[in-house]
Amino acid sequence: MNVLLLDIDTLRADHLGCYGYARKTSPNLDALAAQGALCEKLYAPAVPTQPSHTTMYTGQYPITHGIVSHGGAASLADDAPFLPELLQKAGYTTCAVDTMRAMKPWFARGYEFYVDPSAGLEHRHAATCERVNARAIPWLRQHADERFFLYVHYWEPHTPYLPPARYRGLFYDGDPTDPKHDTLAAIYRQPFGEWWLESWFSQFPQPLRDAEYIVAMYDGEIRYADDGVGELLAALDDTADADDTLVLVFSDHGENMYHHDVFFDHHGLYEGVIHCPLVVRWPGRVAAGTRVPHLVQHTDLAPTLLDAAGVEIPQAIEGRSLVPLITAESHAPLHDRLITQECTWQAKWALRTDEYKLILSREQGRDLHDKPPRELYHLAADPGELTNLAERQPDVVAAMESELEQWIARMMEKNGLEQDPLIAQGITLGKRWRSWVKEKGYW
Repeated sequence: MNVLLLDIDTLRADHLGCYGYARKTSPNLDALAAQGALCEKLYAPAVPTQPSHTTMYTGQYPITHGIVSHGGAASLADDAPFLPELLQKAGYTTCAVDTMRAMKPWFARGYEFYVDPSAGLEHRHAATCERVNARAIPWLRQHADERFFLYVHYWEPHTPYLPPARYRGLFYDGDPTDPKHDTLAAIYRQPFGEWWLESWFSQFPQPLRDAEYIVAMYDGEIRYADDGVGELLAALDDTADADDTLVLVFSDHGENMYHHDVFFDHHGLYEGVIHCPLVVRWPGRVAAGTRVPHLVQHTDLAPTLLDAAGVEIPQAIEGRSLVPLITAESHAPLHDRLITQECTWQAKWALRTDEYKLILSREQGRDLHDKPPRELYHLAADPGELTNLAERQPDVVAAMESELEQWIARMMEKNGLEQDPLIAQGITLGKRWRSWVKEKGYW
């Protein structure tokens, strides 16, 4: 069996047609989902890029593998389980078409071939899905007769949302400079307003006032990436034994649009950021039209692929294989709750059940988004997480906080940690915001 692992960076689940989105952003992904299994509730145990991808590769929680922030000083241990290494040892020809090796060296572990499509470009994000495919497809053709594991990483729809011109008019009608719009006003009390107005915002009509215009550009990026998906899958069908290839498509995290005071970025432990798409096509094993309604996590992806490939899952992996769920061998949920964290722009933990989400800050007082240290949302009644119930339901907060702290304490003991890593390591990119505030004399 071959494996094609396609990672579409920063892709929210709820902006895809197969997850109920009204805009036609994803015809190729929708078709792929119809051919196999769509997991309705994939969640990220950590955000953003570096901790999330490390979690996917190791099948371990960040409190175990140690990478809790983007750009931090922590390194992945040499003996941590790593999906490409395990598949390579099992006889797979391994290849990544990816740019993350420049961020952290462990992202190249276990790859016989590592193709960086950003070589020669000013920024790694400038490697478009077309450029990625131009490297991935020839490799696929050359190695189609081998048992391969091919990892392909698209940066769309990560910021900056600058899809090719042909995609920019797909999802917006109107004048984004019309004074009746004021949905972007709050961004200019943040460094993102200044940084982005000087860079990618400058390529849009000015003065830009309508946040929905930016959302439409994000959706245009998704449609662009989706066309890349179609091209890559067509090449797979033409050049390899597609009937003997498991295709798994996921994202590392989603994106906040402009709610919760977070503008077009992937911090904040809200649903738009931690809820990710997951589609699996596995001919002969996964029935067309399968839907998995249960909670699953990035920790489950590595053991799933190892299980599907017939490779022993190391005991150090903390996730669980999804094979029984996607093949309908079992309908028993693997998890009844999710614990997730971030330590990049802010230091926070969250506990999510089907009913509630508690977000708990490791910093005192209100944060830079004017949020209190505890946020409680009733997800069934308030899926947009707009009403913080923490003060109204202190008993629920106390129970969930106790459960969360006990889990953290158990994991610290298991991993020989003396201090919560969010406190021990501290935030990384968020220091830029604090410096900006001090420099401007704001707040």
